[in-house]
Amino acid sequence: MKIAIVGGGISGLATAFYLRQSLPDAHIVLFEKESTLGGKMLTKEVEGFFFEAGSNGFLSNKPDTLELVKLSGCDDILVRSNDAARKRFIYKEYLCPLPESAKAFLRTPLLSLSGKLRVAGEFFVPARKEDSDETLQSFGYRRVGKEMTDVFLDAMVAGIFASIPNNISVNAAFPAVVKLEKEYGGLFRGMLAKKKKEAGPGGVLMSFTKGVSSFIERLSLASKIEIHKNASIERLQKEVQGYLLTVNDETMHFDNVILSIPSYESAALINDMDTELSSLLSSIDYSPISIIGFGYNNLEHDLDGFGLLTTTSAQKEILGVLWDSSIFNDRAPQGKKSVRVMIGGQRNPTLALQSDEKLIEMARKGIKETMGVETPPDVVFVERYEKGIPSYVVGHGAKMSELFKRLEKHQGLYLNSNAYFGVGLNDCVSNSKKCAQRVVEALKH
Repeated sequence: MKIAIVGGGISGLATAFYLRQSLPDAHIVLFEKESTLGGKMLTKEVEGFFFEAGSNGFLSNKPDTLELVKLSGCDDILVRSNDAARKRFIYKEYLCPLPESAKAFLRTPLLSLSGKLRVAGEFFVPARKEDSDETLQSFGYRRVGKEMTDVFLDAMVAGIFASIPNNISVNAAFPAVVKLEKEYGGLFRGMLAKKKKEAGPGGVLMSFTKGVSSFIERLSLASKIEIHKNASIERLQKEVQGYLLTVNDETMHFDNVILSIPSYESAALINDMDTELSSLLSSIDYSPISIIGFGYNNLEHDLDGFGLLTTTSAQKEILGVLWDSSIFNDRAPQGKKSVRVMIGGQRNPTLALQSDEKLIEMARKGIKETMGVETPPDVVFVERYEKGIPSYVVGHGAKMSELFKRLEKHQGLYLNSNAYFGVGLNDCVSNSKKCAQRVVEALKH
């Protein structure tokens, strides 16, 4: 049994690991076009500072990632975020702490009195009867009001999807929230009911010693598979039994092929085989985003917290700032500090693709305007993505149903990346586990 996995990001590596657990004798080969594994889960060291090119970790309230860490023998490099990381801020007209209790919510200047009363009134808003998809903005306005949506939900969706509330499907991006309304009749009712059922603390942000690349490296070794880096995938062809994969001018046969790459890359490979499936894959939109990291040898700001997110109404060029060295101690050398600034997204898509010099200038300006920091950084890191984070627009769920129904016509071909059912690390690991299970189940029949 020969299985090819195209893509060496977390989705490809996790799928490979789970397949090896279930199929110890299978010949599993992973192809990665870059010289490094991990995809956007990549840590870059610059003069002793560790900057993440993408995600900096995962929440511990979902079991699959913690299970994968344990199974792959990576417990020793798992690190818990500092308590300071529980403090988060929103910049609207000025920097305000995100309220962490009902008392703090009543006192926050982020909402007017009428806005707070409207949020409290959510308890009495009837549940929506239709099952049709809707935007996060529509959902928010309906359930918690315009102010709450334009401040809290706007900032939240910028931080997770680099998107805006009126351009993202609440059903596809936040299915758990929609489920609360359907099952309990409202968000507050649902949260109260779940709190009674699930006693105990919520999730804590977790990462790995010296960044996520430490985990990627260890996971690739624990998978015990054949890995080819700098592998240019030139063609995918369907045969009567299995598939032909042309890599760096060499054509190889595989019984199963798993495409764990961005949907637009999968679309290009599948086009000759199935134009309709390719078209569906091509239609998945991505948000451009850039990450600018700054390292400071001497910074007076205490960076006491996780960081900040801006609102659209603030009209700033930055989406937010992560206070990395306060979240995890080893991201900066002893006595030094580091931050990462996010620019672009659906809010300001053209800004993400500016030159390094312009991005650094905008990041410094954003930090000055939101945090009052004028200190020039001693170390700089820049990473830009023209197609960074998949954008789950309205209709995404229906499109995925159609896409995966169409995929069933191609036995032995699988799609698994963050373009389909969740963009976070927890989602990627969970979906990779399911993908591996589908492959194993298909082989039994």
